[in-house]
Amino acid sequence: MATLCFHSPSKPISYFHPKSKPSPPLFSKVSVFRCKASVQTLVSVEPEPVFTSVKTFAPATVANLGPGFDFLGCAVDGLGDHVTLRVDPSVRAGEVLISEITGTTAKLSTNPLRNCAGIAAIATMKMLGIRSVGLSLDLHKGLPLGSGLGSSAASAAAAAVAVNEIFGRKLVREDLVLAGLESEAKVSGYHADNIAPAIMGGFVLIRNYEPLDLKPLRFPEDKELFFVLVSPEFEAPTKKMRAALPTEIPMVHHVWNSSQAAALVAAVLEGDAVMLGKALSSDKVVEPTRAPLIPGMEAVKKAALEAGAFGCTISGAGPTAVAVIDAAEKGEEIGEKMVEAFMRVGNLKSVACVKKLDKVGARLVSSVSR
Repeated sequence: MATLCFHSPSKPISYFHPKSKPSPPLFSKVSVFRCKASVQTLVSVEPEPVFTSVKTFAPATVANLGPGFDFLGCAVDGLGDHVTLRVDPSVRAGEVLISEITGTTAKLSTNPLRNCAGIAAIATMKMLGIRSVGLSLDLHKGLPLGSGLGSSAASAAAAAVAVNEIFGRKLVREDLVLAGLESEAKVSGYHADNIAPAIMGGFVLIRNYEPLDLKPLRFPEDKELFFVLVSPEFEAPTKKMRAALPTEIPMVHHVWNSSQAAALVAAVLEGDAVMLGKALSSDKVVEPTRAPLIPGMEAVKKAALEAGAFGCTISGAGPTAVAVIDAAEKGEEIGEKMVEAFMRVGNLKSVACVKKLDKVGARLVSSVSR
């Protein structure tokens, strides 16, 4: 049987074999890191801050959407992370300090070199050429770690947008996605299917990584689409779930997944929630290897479809299950059945919510002018 190497030609091969690099020197305490990143400075003159502080929000995301592994994702309304960023004279010029982390987790490091928000903030500062201003950052996590809802991307997106906003919005969204990719590459892998929709909103297709080529997909305004998100009390770290992926796939599965991904894109552009659900449910490459690692996932998918969902799959690397429907009330009924299945088969408690598509992406919430 013909097989295909699973490594994508659109990505650097080193993505699967990251090389360890010596950590840059830390300045002051471990929670301070000077702006040094592999991204390039994009502005000719260092901008001055236009605000003394800003608060930003970045939404949760659903990556892969079934057959769209590493090249399709969308943003979900109402869930996400907040970042508060301040010009801080007590922080050495050109440095960023993570002063506080609150919310759903206490596990995160305040060392910016090891924190998603910190890495993205550093990369954005590098792009802007910031050398004369010190910044302090507070991160409020609205998303749990390892949930399959783009937790790391939400932190990175909120931080990148905050730095850009405080210096007068000099960078375009594609630049901020690159800054966010610096974070994703170090935390969960070089993939943009979370960070791109977290920053840009809506559905986003990643056509290429070298160079980065992003294609927003517009879901029609007059069509309804709801996501039923059911998150069990179970952590599925992205790196662990990526390690479970096959290195080769049969040609027949490649052809099938390609056709389903094309149908998924067509469904988004046409606003066809039924076809979207069918395509989303039809992955034969990634979901079959990951679902057995999440207790009860196969039963949850079956319960969602039997309850009337148009489709169901794993959100990102999991463990959250995502189903799609065109009515919120029906979505709540589907969510109840999915919660029951997680408990009955997987012995896992879970929570369900029904959310719409976030069409805005990461944004400024509030600001204080200088």
